[in-house]
Amino acid sequence: MQKVDFGSKITEYFDAVTDVIGRLDKNQFNAALNVLLDAYDRRAAVYTLGNGGSAATASHIVCDFNKGVSQELDKKFRFISLCDNTASLMAIANDFGYEHIFEYQLEGRLRPGDVLIAISGSGNSENVLRAVQYAKEQNCTIIAMTGYNGGKLKPLADCSIHVPINDMQKVEDVHMIALHLMAQVLAKHFGHPMC
Repeated sequence: MQKVDFGSKITEYFDAVTDVIGRLDKNQFNAALNVLLDAYDRRAAVYTLGNGGSAATASHIVCDFNKGVSQELDKKFRFISLCDNTASLMAIANDFGYEHIFEYQLEGRLRPGDVLIAISGSGNSENVLRAVQYAKEQNCTIIAMTGYNGGKLKPLADCSIHVPINDMQKVEDVHMIALHLMAQVLAKHFGHPMC
């Protein structure tokens, strides 16, 4: 089989990701870090959610905060993913509609001052928007992670990690980098490296 040289395509991908990282608003990262630190100090819960690749990101960051950042701390972070209970997700979707899968899980559980990390590449996922609207009604803080033009989600956020590129895979790449950055920064703030 003839080998193909994918070098130019690899470089193109890396260059696009590097470029968009350089255009991120660092002030929004700082604001989000302070929201998470404040939630930690108050023992508030931090809920994460998203669809598809964003659901995987939402689950991944729960692991990194509840284990990685928290492992040397007597008081732990309280991150909760709304994407991880397949039976609950399917029951809610079947009985009430897929657009309610996150909102329903928050009803009666959210406390004022809790935090919602809402991840949506398009910023227009109906189930994410419903959860965000409900959380805002409960006086919770919203950290939105979006791509493209930010969609309907971006203007609803208290902090907006917006990746301005029209490419879902690259948006998802940068969302994961952003969350890893926040985890490492907070771990260092508490005086220990992440493992």
